Amino acid sequence: ETRFLHRESSAHIGLYERSYQDLFERLDTNQDGKVDVAELRAGLKAMGIFRLGAAQKIVSSGDQNKDGSLDFNEFSKYLKDHEKKLRLTFKSLDRNNDGRIDASEIQQSLAELGMDVSRENALKILQSMDIDGTMMVDWNEWREHFLLHPAQNLEEIMRYWKHSTVLDIGDSLAIPDEFTEEEKSSGGWWKQLVAGAVAGAVSRTGTAPLDRMKVFMQVHSSKTNRISLIGGFKQMIIEGGITSLWRGNGINVLKIAPETAIKFMSYEQYKKLLSSEGKNIETHKRFMAGSLAGATAQTAIYPMEVLKTRLTLRKTGQYSGMFDCAKKILRKEGVMAFYKGYIPNLVGIIPYAGIDLAVYEVCRLCDVFGPVGDISQQSVLLACGTISSTCGQLASYPLALVRTRMQAQASLDATDQSSMSTLIKKIIAKDGFFGLYRGILPNFMKVIPAVSISYVVYEYMKTGLGIK
Repeated sequence: ETRFLHRESSAHIGLYERSYQDLFERLDTNQDGKVDVAELRAGLKAMGIFRLGAAQKIVSSGDQNKDGSLDFNEFSKYLKDHEKKLRLTFKSLDRNNDGRIDASEIQQSLAELGMDVSRENALKILQSMDIDGTMMVDWNEWREHFLLHPAQNLEEIMRYWKHSTVLDIGDSLAIPDEFTEEEKSSGGWWKQLVAGAVAGAVSRTGTAPLDRMKVFMQVHSSKTNRISLIGGFKQMIIEGGITSLWRGNGINVLKIAPETAIKFMSYEQYKKLLSSEGKNIETHKRFMAGSLAGATAQTAIYPMEVLKTRLTLRKTGQYSGMFDCAKKILRKEGVMAFYKGYIPNLVGIIPYAGIDLAVYEVCRLCDVFGPVGDISQQSVLLACGTISSTCGQLASYPLALVRTRMQAQASLDATDQSSMSTLIKKIIAKDGFFGLYRGILPNFMKVIPAVSISYVVYEYMKTGLGIK
């Protein structure tokens, strides 16, 4: 088969040589006989191709003399080699050898690689490549679609389909991405977890004043003691200075690493329990695995959540640090104080994760934010992620408020240790239904900056760590 492919690709060289030259001249905007990353990126964008990191990967792969750009010989050699790999992948998908790929062949091939896609999603994949409207893809259409895409085999192309069309997102920002066997064996998975943890740390630090304001309003604001956003910030600054706006942020950042690691490991185990070695896992089972993983991680790190709330609400001089805070809570209130609010926290995971997933899927399927003009696929995913996360928070916010009140109760009034249901009744009786949404304004205000900061830092970290 390799000899056949060599003869076949040789026969096409004369046909494609001219098109390589035309493409090269089109990309070489400054006419210096070389195409660098900036020119290639601008050229891809002008062609309507939005693939994050594609230009850098193509130049790095084809740059034989390591001068940071491609001359025509390097460019054409890269494309010829890339075409051979694309031809092999095309043939592996064309299971009945009729020279065309249909939806059932895509479904069957992806299922063997552990990605179970519906007929609808297989047709969606086909539609993205189908030029002549036959709902089948021949070699020329396949070549046209992937010639300037750095993916070299079916596993990489599958990853591109999965992330670009968000076929089975299922996991929101709260659940770590699923890693291929190749990523697991090569160690690429830990780099992605490190990138995610750093992105989370920077994001939380950037939005910490809004987070502290949210907790402050959840605990102290009421009909008789209204706290405005500006008034609350003034009060905090007068009491403890500008740096007091970041109280509780240290432990909030520290808990990212154990929470991410536990969530990732337990997610993998739950997937194996719910399906055959975690393969061919349907969306609803992925949602179950994600929710269970979230619950497991929350159970393990919950004492740190309690410490974070107490440190966030502390007055100047009340605690010298997190260890002092932990010692005082243990001495005055006992071990069980570290699990105050655990039940509403656990119950809140389900509506948050479920609604987050459902809204994300609706946004994607309806193509409400489909790429338009200069809006890239990444912007689309960012918009969908922000909206789904906001809707999830809206549904679970009352439980989050009750959890925070319960965590803070002992430090406020040792005689009034209410249960979850009693506390909900008291809040509604005193402040009405909307009393359950105290502090939601700063909470909503931090969604877009938090998601945006996370996204930008994550992409920079991936580049820095060499994640492809």
